[in-house]
Amino acid sequence: MYQVRPAHPIQTKAIWDYEESITSTPMSAQQSYPSNVQLPRKLQRPQYIEVPAQNIAAVDPELSQVPVDYVRRGLKNQANQMFAGIAALQLPQSMHRSQLHHTPSLTVPIRPSGPSSSYPTHILALSKSSTSESYVTLVPTHALILASNCAALPRLPPSASSHGATASVTLPVLPLTIPAPAAFTPLHTFLYTHSAPNSSPLSFQPSRALSSLRGTLASGPALHTLSAHLVSSAPGMGALTNVAQNIAAVWRNAVALGIHDPELWNCLDLAWEVILGAMNIGAGAR
Repeated sequence: MYQVRPAHPIQTKAIWDYEESITSTPMSAQQSYPSNVQLPRKLQRPQYIEVPAQNIAAVDPELSQVPVDYVRRGLKNQANQMFAGIAALQLPQSMHRSQLHHTPSLTVPIRPSGPSSSYPTHILALSKSSTSESYVTLVPTHALILASNCAALPRLPPSASSHGATASVTLPVLPLTIPAPAAFTPLHTFLYTHSAPNSSPLSFQPSRALSSLRGTLASGPALHTLSAHLVSSAPGMGALTNVAQNIAAVWRNAVALGIHDPELWNCLDLAWEVILGAMNIGAGAR
């Protein structure tokens, strides 16, 4: 069986690895739950913090007086070009941790892409704070995406990215500590599109539910229908527990980075209600 308990206090934090800090994580995405599973009743939202305007100005001084919402809308309209730039990079998925201190930048081969492609400005080297893992996860990103969406993220160091004479690009490498590196991809994609990607832990519900997240959250029958759908697509408490862990991991990363997008939090709230309902149905069927 599983038990629902009050939400954990929010204590997560994202840091650049070379900064002094301590990261506490209330839930571990890597935890293997026993048969007696305990989950928070709600995924607690962090206190709202506005994105520092100076963080955006540090990336692009011309945007220093532009409202943050306008910056985000403009970036959303450029998402396809930025995705094309990311896809063009022939970047390995990981790097040995020992190489980080000797690798301030990476020169990455690029595949042929359209003329409108917008190449990334940085490469994130993601890891958990207290970990013995030998490898870090490499994620190409655009500095302006992070600066305009992540209120808790320290100011990004300037990018000295450059295109080589051959088909390559040189990007600075930023070691970044977050609670759950394995769950970063769907959240990172959301920052570009501001919608849940189909492959993310937040998108198991039928697409019709996303057209009115708040309405669905307020409808008991609709939530039950979605929970039943999830039970049929992810049968067994083990599979449902994995879904819950994945959602919680995305939540922890969002808290750590200071992402306050209402659509994201509505997606998280809906996903959490649905998974708890599914686990109730699954527990009752046993």
